Amino acid sequence: MNGQPVPASPLVALDTLWLQVAGTLCNLQCTHCFISSSPTNHAHGMMSLADVRPYLEEAERLGVREYYLTGGEPFLNREILEIIEAALALGPVTVLTNGLLIRPETAARLRALSDATPYSLDLRVSIDGADAATNDPIRGAGTFDRIVAAMGVLARAGLNPVITVTEACQGALSSEGRARLIAFLRECGLEQPRLKVMPLLRLGAEATRTRAYAEWESLRGRTIDAEAAAALQCSSCRMVTSKGVYVCPILIDYPGARMAGTLAGALRPFALEYPACFTCHEQGLSCRT
Repeated sequence: MNGQPVPASPLVALDTLWLQVAGTLCNLQCTHCFISSSPTNHAHGMMSLADVRPYLEEAERLGVREYYLTGGEPFLNREILEIIEAALALGPVTVLTNGLLIRPETAARLRALSDATPYSLDLRVSIDGADAATNDPIRGAGTFDRIVAAMGVLARAGLNPVITVTEACQGALSSEGRARLIAFLRECGLEQPRLKVMPLLRLGAEATRTRAYAEWESLRGRTIDAEAAAALQCSSCRMVTSKGVYVCPILIDYPGARMAGTLAGALRPFALEYPACFTCHEQGLSCRT
């Protein structure tokens, strides 16, 4: 099977830039994390504002339209608010967070940053259940109550976060389950709930929690037409970490997915040789909000 040809994803346009501003350092150790972020994972380092600025300047020259800040946990980065402000000067920004470090004063500053720009600022808060019994075995004891509290803090500041769950969340794949989640979010103070359901990526911690990818879960030997290839996230995004530019947020643990040290050096097609590429293609996975 390894000798079979591999389809490629073209870079149609560099619309989206991801920045791993917290590296792989996180205050949680979720059992399904596809890059195994944790309080002790330093595989990718924290990025300072000085580290980020050259990529933002290059992104502006290349016509990037939107920016995503992730980790690890971005609010572990002491310069996160300054990084958000710098990115918001160029376009819409989404910050992916577990919410645990968002205090009222943080939410107030985020609201002020949002009000001061013509671009949108979205917070994406992750949870894995509508109760502690479902969420805490995945995210850690006591995290459910703290995430719910963060939702309330953001809502009271006039911010409406996108709430992200994975397939590990009970009922997330059924219409009835999603309706229950929406009702739960309203109870948390989100008057107009926004819910994003993500498929599981059988990498990192998830490979141990359930299973790794099977041999058949691959795009090797497959033919993908231009329209399908252009629909993949990697056809319009790149990911920056402390180690350089990678094809996407999912594959930063794979040295072969590092494309260059600059964005300009990563403006080329990418071979879809990784099992996670199968998930993106088959399930239409997009990390975008």
